[in-house]
Formats: sequence, C-alpha cells, structure tokens
Amino acid sequence: MKTSLKDRGLHTKGLVRHLLLRRDSGSSGAPQRAPRLRKGSDYARTVPLVALIIVTVVWGITFVQVKDAVALYPLFAFLALRFAIGSLALFPFAVVRARRGPWKRGAVVGILLGFLVAGAYAFQTAGLVHTTVSGSGVLTGLYVVMTPLLALVLLRRRIEPATWVAVAFAGLGFAMLSGIPQGSRSGNALVLVSALLWAAQIVLMERYAPRFDPLILALGEMATCLVCFMAIALVRGDVSVPRGWVVWGALLVTGLLASAFAFLVQSWAQQQMSAVRTAVVFALEPVFAAIFGVLLAGDRLGWLGWGGCAVIMAGIALAEPAAGRALRGLLLRVTAAEESSN
Repeated sequence: MKTSLKDRGLHTKGLVRHLLLRRDSGSSGAPQRAPRLRKGSDYARTVPLVALIIVTVVWGITFVQVKDAVALYPLFAFLALRFAIGSLALFPFAVVRARRGPWKRGAVVGILLGFLVAGAYAFQTAGLVHTTVSGSGVLTGLYVVMTPLLALVLLRRRIEPATWVAVAFAGLGFAMLSGIPQGSRSGNALVLVSALLWAAQIVLMERYAPRFDPLILALGEMATCLVCFMAIALVRGDVSVPRGWVVWGALLVTGLLASAFAFLVQSWAQQQMSAVRTAVVFALEPVFAAIFGVLLAGDRLGWLGWGGCAVIMAGIALAEPAAGRALRGLLLRVTAAEESSN
C-alpha cells in the first residue's frame, strides 16, 4: 500500500510539473510552433482566396486615380515613384526579417520576378502606342489563359476541368468588357508579350513562394521595378517633383496598397494557392475597375460590359464557389445602383 501511494504521488508530481512547464512556455513569449495547415482544409483554401480578392479590389479602385494622375505626370516617372514608395514601406520590415534567417536567395528570386513585372508594364505601355486601349485590355487579360498553359509546361501541373472552363469564361469576359482587339499587329504583339510575362510571374511565384519569405520576395520585386522605371524615366527626361494632391494621392495609394500590400499578399497567398487559381481570381481586376468606374467616375458599361463582368464572375463561381457567392451579390447591388441613377 505504501509503495502504491508513493508511485501515485510521483505520478501526480510529474503531471503538475508538466502542466506548469507548458503554462510557463506559453506565457514566456517564446515562439510557439503553429500547427501546419492541411492543404485541403477550408482555411488554407478560403483565406488566401479572400486576400487575393481584396488585392483585385485595390487594383480596381486605383484605376480611376491612376488615370487622373498620369494625365498630369509622366507615366514612367509615376511608376518609378510608385515602386519607390512601395519599397520604402517594406524595407524596414524586411531588414528585421533578414536578421532572423537567410535572405539572399529569396532576394535574388524576388529580383528576377521583379524583372518580369517591370517588363510586363513596359511592353504593355509600348504596345498602347500602336494599339487601342480596349484591344490592350483584352490582350493583357489573356494572361489568364496563358497561366495554366505555362503551369502545365513548366510545373507539370494537372489542371482541373472546372478551372479550364473558368479560364475560358474569363477570356470571353475580357473580350466583352474591352471589345474585339484592334490596332496594328506590332502593338498587339507587344501587349501579348506583356501578358506572357504576367503569366510567367504568377507561375514562377507558385514555384518559389513556398520556399522563401514573402516579405523578401515582395521587396525584391518592388526594388527591381523601381530601378527599371527610374532608368527609363531618366532616359526620357521625365523625372520631376510631383505637384498637387491628385498625383501625390495616387502615388501614396498605389505605392502602399496596390504595390507593397498587393505584391506581399500575392507572395504569401501563393504559398498555398496554385498559379492557375491565382490567375482566375486576378481576372476580377477589370471587373472591379469597371464597377468603380461606374461608382466614382460616372462611367457607363452598357449591357455588353455588364455581361462581361457576369461571365467572369460565373467562371470564378464555377472554379471557386466561396468567392462566387460573395461576388454575385456585389454585382447585383451595383447594377441596381446604376439603374436607379438613370
């Protein structure tokens, strides 16, 4: 009986010590290892998806601001300052993160991805000189179609049938929103190169995002775009101090939200989302641009434009039902608002 009580006491003492150690380790501020998300879990699918939808909302709402700003300030100088603001916003956090672990390889990958982003912007801008705005819009949107093809070739990714349908819907929606491509063959070819570079950036982000810190990747992209666009602006003699709140407001919003925040979210989200899913969600950018054009700039889409929005959203609802439910209600509310204003 004595031995039994002693054993029981030792067991109780060990259990209390174990609980105290667990409590102390949780309250001491020591880093705790977070449970790894299962790839197929609802959280792993929904949260990155919603984050990328927020990015497309940001990109869509800045269309109106950028349009007004570049009418007053040179485009490449605007892009250089935009990415300068984005780089400055991320730099202090990246320095802190770099002290905690290796960062050089991630920075190199970010720089390479940044060249793709800068090239996409440059080719699209050069193509606009020789083609129409609507043609440029629909041809740029073809990156949604190119992304699964590149993922198939470069990453050997199997694409779900529903995703192929969503991609086809997105391409049709772009055409309905922007019209049939017109302009010269050289201009259209330049814009197609831009679309290919966007698709390559998304596909390669899927490959490298899980391996490196998203903050380092995003800063590498921002800094590379800054250097490239500043060089172009200097060669063109476009660099000058911006004046007026219209330009400065657009620079701050696009630099902080449409650049630093957006590229950071993409780098993080693609740790858990495929390139094809990302491209399908990014097809919402022109939809939100059209919606905010109606709400903020008094634009009128007409039945073809609203039909294009609906087709894109239908494709996303097919491939991503969680996103589709929220977007369907938004389109109905905005359509009702436009009809009541007429």
